[in-house]
Parts: sequence; structure tokens; C-alpha cells
Amino acid sequence: MQLRFLLSEVRSGLRRNLSMAISVVLVTMVSMFLLGLGMLAQRQADTMKGYWYDRIQVSIYLCTENSLQPNCEGRAVTEAQKTAIQDQLKALPEVKEVFYESEQEAYDRFKEQFRNSPIAGNVQVGDIPQSLRVQLNDPTKFDVVTSQFDGAPGVATVQDQEKVLSKFFTIINYITAFAVLLAALMVACAALLMATTIRQAAFIRRREIGIMRLVGASNWTIRMPFIAEMVIVSVLGVSLAVGLLVALMQFVFNEGASQIALSQAFIGTTDVWLLAPWMVLGVTTVAVFTSLATLRRYLRV
Repeated sequence: MQLRFLLSEVRSGLRRNLSMAISVVLVTMVSMFLLGLGMLAQRQADTMKGYWYDRIQVSIYLCTENSLQPNCEGRAVTEAQKTAIQDQLKALPEVKEVFYESEQEAYDRFKEQFRNSPIAGNVQVGDIPQSLRVQLNDPTKFDVVTSQFDGAPGVATVQDQEKVLSKFFTIINYITAFAVLLAALMVACAALLMATTIRQAAFIRRREIGIMRLVGASNWTIRMPFIAEMVIVSVLGVSLAVGLLVALMQFVFNEGASQIALSQAFIGTTDVWLLAPWMVLGVTTVAVFTSLATLRRYLRV
């Protein structure tokens, strides 16, 4: 088959079915954007897990005169109790480091974290008690510290960040699963639309196909223009989806991450470019197999 003939047939077919071709492009774009979004969300979750799990701390809040916990008995922690807790923590093999945070340091950290929030003005020095921040060698061993120091003399409460992060990552996983499921439905819609487009194109060009059969054209000579049309519009849809994902990464993630000190915890445009070839390969495969199945059934060639 001559390349010039193939390109001529593809150009003619796209021009005749322009509205259907645009529909395939748009549906493919939306489906691949959702699929890419779901896969990038999972990648983001994995990246943040690695970043945050290495920084998970167990916070041991010490008693103050205003503490309501029964074991505090309305009395602030003594220096002897504080020293004893620190010594016990440092003796544990699961503990990597122990940091002391005073009430003033806790207040300054809170003001920095919530500097753009109206609640920052409602907090005063002393509202956040002094605490011991415990860095673990293995973040999954938080229960060792929790069980040993919860209710100990001078300890008001023991909190670990793992519980909060686990809920957060569970939500991300649900969102990812929903996005991938929705994308799968959209891919199915795109495949059905491709089949409809091919049927319509075959009907419009039925006389040309009949003439080609009479002059001895092979099955592949008849099929290839239809397959090429679907591959072209599908790849165009993927290209638009990749462009949207790159823009999303650049202007939402990268620009947003540059405003905070956690840029290393976010994915970027590199992740999109790594994903793009697989998206193109997947859509091309769907387009080829959909075209072959439709042509075999409706053209019987």
C-alpha cells in the first residue's frame, strides 16, 4: 500500500467525519486525563508517604496547671518528671531522637503554620503545652511509646501523627480508585464511539469500498485507512490530556509547592512525561483492536 494513498484516504475520511472525529478526540482526552489524574494521585500518595513516614513523630504533651487529664491532678509537670521521661525515651531502642518544645516554641510554630488563618489570633502563649517530640527509627512502632507513656506522671496526652496520616492516605486511595474507575468507563465510552465512527465512515464510503474490492484490493488496504484515522484522533486526544496534566502539575503543584517548604514531597511534570508513553501505547492499542473488531463485523473484510 502506497503511503500517499493511505494519507489521502485518511485525510478524506477525517474531513467527511469531522464531527465524529472531534467527539472521539474529546472523549479520549477526558478519559486519559482522568486516568492520568488517578495514576498521578497514587504517585503523589506514595511520594508523600515516603516523605511523611520518615518524619512521623510521637508528641508527648506534658501537664500544665490547666490540664484536665486526671493523672495531671491540676499540677504542672516537674523538672524531675520531665527529666525522667526524657531519660526513659532515650533508653528505648525504637527512639531515634527526642526534641523538647517549650510553650513559647509551640506558640511560635503554630503562628507560623497558621499565619494566614483567622484562628492564629485566638491562640496565646501557654494554650499549647510544652511537649517532647519523639522521632522513631521505625514509624510503625509508635504504639511502643504510646503504651508506655500514656497516663505516666507528668504526661497529659500522647499523640501520634500516624493515625492522622493513615486516614489522609486512605482518602487519597479512595479518590484514586474512583478516578481510575471513572477513567475506565470513559475509555469504554471512547471505544464505543470509535466503533460508531468507523461504522458511519464505512457506510459513507461503501461505494468506494465496493470498487476497491472489485479491483482486487486486499483486506488490509481497505482496513488501514480506518485504523489510521482512529489512531490519529486517539493520539491527538492523549496529547491534549498530557498537555492538561502538564499544565496542572506546573501551575498547581509546582507553583503551589514553591510557596511552602515541602516541594520535595510533591510530584512534578517529570512524572507526567514518564506516564505519557504508556498512555499513548494504551490508547493506540484500544484504537487498533476496536477498529479491527468493528471492521471485521461490519465490513466483513
